[in-house]
Amino acid sequence: MTGRRLFLSVAVNSTGSAGRSWAWPGTKWNRFSDWDHYLRSAQLAHDGLFDIIFVSDHPALQRDNTSRPLHSFDPTVLFSAIAAAVPDIGFLLTASSSYNSPYNLARRLATLDHISGGRVIWNVVSSFNPDIAANFSAAPLPPRAERYRRADEFVEVVKKLWLSWDSPDDVAPADNVWDETTARRVDHHGEFFDVTGPLNVPIGPQGHPVISQAGASQAGVDLAAKHADIVYASLLHKQAAFDYKAQLRARAIAHHRDPDDIRLMPGITAIVGATRAEAYRKHEALHGFTGEDGLIADFFKRAALFDITDRLDPDRPLDPTLFDYTEDQSRPVGFVRSFAELTAAEEVTPRQLVRRVEGGHRLAIGTPREVADTILDWWADGAVDGFNIHIPVLPDGIAEFNRDVTPLLQSAGAFPTAYDGSTIRERLGLRDPRTIPAVSGVA
Repeated sequence: MTGRRLFLSVAVNSTGSAGRSWAWPGTKWNRFSDWDHYLRSAQLAHDGLFDIIFVSDHPALQRDNTSRPLHSFDPTVLFSAIAAAVPDIGFLLTASSSYNSPYNLARRLATLDHISGGRVIWNVVSSFNPDIAANFSAAPLPPRAERYRRADEFVEVVKKLWLSWDSPDDVAPADNVWDETTARRVDHHGEFFDVTGPLNVPIGPQGHPVISQAGASQAGVDLAAKHADIVYASLLHKQAAFDYKAQLRARAIAHHRDPDDIRLMPGITAIVGATRAEAYRKHEALHGFTGEDGLIADFFKRAALFDITDRLDPDRPLDPTLFDYTEDQSRPVGFVRSFAELTAAEEVTPRQLVRRVEGGHRLAIGTPREVADTILDWWADGAVDGFNIHIPVLPDGIAEFNRDVTPLLQSAGAFPTAYDGSTIRERLGLRDPRTIPAVSGVA
């Protein structure tokens, strides 16, 4: 298709985004450890023409036996297998800048990019959970500011390595493909890393993998604006999305980047029913309840705020100060900030909030038409470039979305009817990094 279009990724984590997805009727409860489950999810995502499969990662077992194990398989290994079985679709995998080395990660991702024909996206995270730190050393989790300085330098080094050895396709047969003109040392010496290079994997089919980041704090937004091609975020109010996009664009310009090289794709959870009432009952059942009051109480319990039955009126507007946050807090800023933005912009009661937010992301709930319209609204107004769709129960929820919602997005002229572009970078309308001036230093 030509012109501006909607980009969609789908989160493929564990048994689905709903905490009780593992126990959903008709499903295998332990499918989170079954390779065929992920393969089937990828195949269904491909059937629905999703641009990207998104797998987050958290290298620590969160021992909560009231919910599904959220992260299990290593996404790099998982996508290596999927790439051989499922064509076209892009693979967005999460890897920490705090608990990896630039050379090894650059090599693994470049290898996978070659294997997949240019379909890799690296989601950069700095890791905030002390449980992760404890799995790598006895040292405590570094402060947020240090983690983001390390992440910035880490990404710089990886990008240098990815472009350090020219593609054999671009070198004449008579030339020496390993000389100083075609395989260049990076000679990086910084606060955290000393790396000589070059990388022993040549430049791949899309220049180098696409980079994504979920910036929310000021340091996170700055990192995303400096390096990311795709930015994921928790955004619950349309004006907040416009404001976030403007902030991102301003910081990109400060880093001498073209802000049109960035795709903003916040998360959205889709719950579809034949009627809105049916979708509401489904929403409640996904949390193990048969009524709305249980959903309200559970929401605030999971948000770790307070016991709503003792302290809040479900039908009285929420006070935005309940969602105060600081830029240097240890837990992620994004989800708390999005609640603060929404409740400051509108008078929202707990009863209304639970039908607008699910898992920290905006909720699209109702009939297929209502879900499609919720997705199209922000995109059509230019607030976002697309969404990361969270499916409550995998893999069948993807098939349901394909059947009920995708045709409505296509009939609106927003979403394609066939895959286009040979790499994920081309499909997203992003420039080859070899044609973009390198980013270095601090603006």
